Amino acid sequence: MSDRRRDLKRARVIGLFRYQLIREPADPGLSTKARGRLVREIAARDHLDPAGRRVRVSRDTLGRWIRLWRRGGFDALVPDPRQSSPRLPVEVIEMAVALKRENPARTAAQVRRILRAQMGWAPGERTLQRHFATDPLISAMLGALAAGGPGSEAVFGRFEADRPNELWTGDALHGPTIGGRKTYL
Repeated sequence: MSDRRRDLKRARVIGLFRYQLIREPADPGLSTKARGRLVREIAARDHLDPAGRRVRVSRDTLGRWIRLWRRGGFDALVPDPRQSSPRLPVEVIEMAVALKRENPARTAAQVRRILRAQMGWAPGERTLQRHFATDPLISAMLGALAAGGPGSEAVFGRFEADRPNELWTGDALHGPTIGGRKTYL
């Protein structure tokens, strides 16, 4: 069976699970009070999901599914297939990786600024860091830097120190005067 067909079949099974839970409370003949009672009862119980796990569904989720079913029928309960294609253009990631390989000491923020200047757009710093971490060549270069290459002295926070806890930093705010005495936050 193809991946697409398998995903569609799984989505329909999820839709059936959702319909099974809302079938009774979605009855248009029920009063609002009776519907609320039924939804609370369903939300209070454990249910077996399509994967066989015990799950609880919140009242808000049940209410949302009922509204979806009323607007679009069964098809509205079936989840959309997940997006499988990458969201970032391959050229942007390739250029970012090339910039990092060129200078391993370059930070994701620096790479992002260069990309934005050259392409007019750049992904977030954390996205770039994730891609750098999966590149074996960059990981090897960063490992060599950390192992004792030039410029690899240990740095803790924003201050250089010979060992952890050598430097202490603190922050205090002057608070209101209480009982004639100063307070610090």
